[in-house]
Amino acid sequence: MVLKTELCRFSGHKIYPGRGIRFIRSDSQVFLFVNSKCKRYFHNRLRPAKLTWTTMYRKQHKKDAAAEAVKKRRRATKKPYSRSIVGATLEVIQKRRAEKPEVRDAAREAALREIKERIKKTKDEKKAKKAEVISKQKTSKTSVPKGAGPKGPKIGGGGGKR
Repeated sequence: MVLKTELCRFSGHKIYPGRGIRFIRSDSQVFLFVNSKCKRYFHNRLRPAKLTWTTMYRKQHKKDAAAEAVKKRRRATKKPYSRSIVGATLEVIQKRRAEKPEVRDAAREAALREIKERIKKTKDEKKAKKAEVISKQKTSKTSVPKGAGPKGPKIGGGGGKR
């Protein structure tokens, strides 16, 4: 059988059903006290941390060492296990781990060099295309006198800030 116990707002002791004093403050906050002693001390604005028999005092002065030891939980330790990652299978990962750092560094350098070469190649291609476009523009340019366009009212508003 399980009893619904509540805690005293002053002492921190358990209040069993049918026991205790309920005080409802004008701001509708509910306070439960074990007995009239706790109620009296609460209304006299005594601090529970200064009274040796309250649970707050016992917690602050580390008197409940046995109770805290029970509450402490051991964190679940993560067990190391290996599985394949999206890009690589387990065998590939194991092989990479086993190879020496010098070999790994050399492979990395080669890959970086290859990437840099590819980037340089694309830049050169872009430069060549740009030069080609510029040369075409120079040949196709015709001389149009300045201000020879049709005169008339401007179309489209100046769309400034409002």
